[in-house]
Amino acid sequence: MLDSPGLRYAVWRDPPTVEDLRSTPVPDDPVQRRDLILLERARDGDLDAFNDLVVLYQDQLFALVVRMVPDRDQASDCVQEAFFSAFRNLTSFRGGSVKSWLNRICVNAAMDTQRARKRRPVQPYPELDDDSWQPPAGSEADPERTAMLAERTRVLSGALAGITDDQRAAIVLYDVEGYDYAEIAEMTGVSLGTVKSRIHRGRLALRDLLGDRMELFRG
Repeated sequence: MLDSPGLRYAVWRDPPTVEDLRSTPVPDDPVQRRDLILLERARDGDLDAFNDLVVLYQDQLFALVVRMVPDRDQASDCVQEAFFSAFRNLTSFRGGSVKSWLNRICVNAAMDTQRARKRRPVQPYPELDDDSWQPPAGSEADPERTAMLAERTRVLSGALAGITDDQRAAIVLYDVEGYDYAEIAEMTGVSLGTVKSRIHRGRLALRDLLGDRMELFRG
């Protein structure tokens, strides 16, 4: 993901030691504990530690961003820029979840990209035309069901492209990623009420855009 000479992929080396925890508030969650140790090491100039964070979170962040920007190349660029931004601003981290901090940076990068591309409309979500991202079909799969799911995806992606960037981001974070209102408010830098309003208005807009295709989403 990161191809700068100063930032490279790294594999997980050794587990954190007791000494690593002396200057780090140790949370109960082992994942948060690991992430905080890596981030503190990165702050001290350990590039391998930062690249461990890249390896741990690049796929998750890409899966989030690719639902918010028009194509995979742009999504990849957003994630890479988000990691560079995180690296440049390590001192801005004020505690809490490192994952949420990275998510917030990625969401902001994705929304900036969406705003910047308004002058050049493109086919939204072309990756949804590629079956490779779909999970393997089970034994219960049949051509009719497969065709229905493909049509549902096509219709929904088109509708998502028709609502505002802010509404789409809120709906993806809430309905797809499963974040709660408070987490979305923190990621997007708006109030709780604004998040709720965007989700509500976005759902209404989607319902209007879907029109007589709503039967695809019933049952």
